[in-house]
Amino acid sequence: MSYLTQDEIANNQAMQARTAQAAAEEGVSNEPDRWTFEHRRTWAAAPGWDDAWESYLVGNPDKDPGIDEGVITDGMILSQVQAMNGGGPG
Repeated sequence: MSYLTQDEIANNQAMQARTAQAAAEEGVSNEPDRWTFEHRRTWAAAPGWDDAWESYLVGNPDKDPGIDEGVITDGMILSQVQAMNGGGPG
């Protein structure tokens, strides 16, 4: 676990966009972009995300892990958003 890596994830533009889209799909009670920004530190600390991010960067130091859907998958994002939003729309 690395707090610096979690910070990178929280502030990565692609990850914010992908998480906001999942939040919109789940019907978060607040504006999806605002909700994503306000909760970025929490979703970026999801278990395993920092390890996946760091592992990707070992072999791809000049690439953005946030745009590679194989690093942190849409399913991982959706699962975290659902967990943070009470498990479903609303």
